[in-house]
Amino acid sequence: MSTVDRPRTGENQEASLFDEEGLPWLENGERMDQPTFHERYEKTPPGFKAELIGGIVYVMASPDGNVHSERDSESNAWLVVYRASTPGVMVRSNVTAILGEKAEPQPDSAMVILPAFGGQTRSGGPGDRYTLGAPELIVEVAQSTRSIDLYAKRADYERADVREYLVLDLQRKLVHWSRLVDGRFVPIEPDIDGILHSHIFPGLWLDPSAMIKGDITRVLAVLNLGLASPEHAAFVAELQRRRLNP
Repeated sequence: MSTVDRPRTGENQEASLFDEEGLPWLENGERMDQPTFHERYEKTPPGFKAELIGGIVYVMASPDGNVHSERDSESNAWLVVYRASTPGVMVRSNVTAILGEKAEPQPDSAMVILPAFGGQTRSGGPGDRYTLGAPELIVEVAQSTRSIDLYAKRADYERADVREYLVLDLQRKLVHWSRLVDGRFVPIEPDIDGILHSHIFPGLWLDPSAMIKGDITRVLAVLNLGLASPEHAAFVAELQRRRLNP
């Protein structure tokens, strides 16, 4: 779960944690819809962090420590290397996603197929600062937020039609990678060598043990095998066909 600063619309000295009556704009556990949450969140200072999950406000505590930051950076690097070899996809880090009437999370990472290539999201808000709709893949690095990422957020992402959801569970040292099948997340099973393969992004391969341990050399070596696969070449060709024949 992300805890980085995000800009606000019309940042100015009037931004405050409290409204004109001295009440907090957002409090942990409050229930509200997404438009109300978004309006109030825009009025808070840049250092304030909150998400709307299942219609409930979650105010974020201080950021997790070094291990969370390292795994977050490494998972982003894994996605960015894939993106560099796959025209038509984009990686977004810590960007607000507006998923529906009760959901406005800020995932650690997301990878989307761009609209021109048949993707299911679009950009919106001032300066195109938000992702509107469900990214094809969301990645969360779960440490202090483990119970939220594995339950409440998972349910929101499932309802919103996120196609794949990957959680790096740092407490249990596990990788949970699921794909949407008939409206429900089901686990992606590893192959005989213990490697996980994305169904939405062919060639996006992951050694889960290496990712959890922070062995980025092994993570990228396995990814490069995926990028050299016939499946990835076919996907790149399919994306190009979508671009030419929308």
